[in-house]
Amino acid sequence: MDSILTIREIKQLPKNSDFEAMGIVSKFTRRVDRNSNVFWDITLSDPTGDLDGKVWPASSWRNTQGGDNFPIDPDNCGLRFEGSSVRIEGHIAEFRDLLQYNFDEVWYLDQQDYPPRAFTKRSPVEPQFLEETFINLIAEISHKPLRDFVDAVFFKHNLWEKFKSWPAAVTLHHAYTGGLLEHSVSVALGARDIAKHYRDFMIPVNMDLVIAGALLHDIGKLEAYSVSPMPQVTVAGTAIEHITLGYNMLIRYAEIEGLDHDLTLALGHILISHHGRQEYGSPVVPVTPEAFIVSAADDVDFKLSYWKSQIDALNGQSDVTDYLPAIERRLWRGIFTK
Repeated sequence: MDSILTIREIKQLPKNSDFEAMGIVSKFTRRVDRNSNVFWDITLSDPTGDLDGKVWPASSWRNTQGGDNFPIDPDNCGLRFEGSSVRIEGHIAEFRDLLQYNFDEVWYLDQQDYPPRAFTKRSPVEPQFLEETFINLIAEISHKPLRDFVDAVFFKHNLWEKFKSWPAAVTLHHAYTGGLLEHSVSVALGARDIAKHYRDFMIPVNMDLVIAGALLHDIGKLEAYSVSPMPQVTVAGTAIEHITLGYNMLIRYAEIEGLDHDLTLALGHILISHHGRQEYGSPVVPVTPEAFIVSAADDVDFKLSYWKSQIDALNGQSDVTDYLPAIERRLWRGIFTK
């Protein structure tokens, strides 16, 4: 092995290849097989993707902190692997006609020399573009009380610094630094274009509500997720979920800022219905043009982001994913993406 490979590069390797990689452990699960042998399922992440691998009983674990290099027992070493940076040496096997990534050596790295944040994924979209577009979208809101309210939520109430660096999810879509800003800008731009289209076809859509609702629709994720350094669900995110958390934040800020009752009601409906269906987590379904549009833009942005992450994860031997329960289908690479 001549060099450290990225996860994207590893996934292009054929069966029987060896590889070496560095990254952050985003998942770490101890398991026991039918013969009572302990093994581990590990997901290694770097800015190019995620790699699910197995660490078998014969594999080697070593600690390289402070320039040392000595063997360790992962069960009794006092180290927390999940969320830490490691180096992996492994090989690619085949199991049931699928490639299997076996991690033969796991090296716990010095966390100061190799900080975990250096291996976390970030939005592929230029941060300056996202930030400027977000601010410009607020400026497009022509109704001054609504524009001032949205501006106050993000800037007067000090959400902006956190919002622009936060993930939009733990898995599935935009689950990386800057993902929440990227997703919110994408949904707002998409919703704005849909609204313009239907206004041309004489549907009375309020553009200001569409833009404001799209920018605000996921603010509950600021309380539903944490970063340490990988995205994680908080207790509030588990027990209450981001839609209800976001609605409560909206109501709280509306009371503080004195937002008109009807505007609060219309915005609140967009937030609380944006997943489109009750079985998808929305307490109510959309019943206004603005809510229909934001929900549709949110849905397509989620699906396209999820499609991209799953297609990027395919090795070069396949054009179709396995069945994905989260989206209730298999996904196809298509004919123009190779």
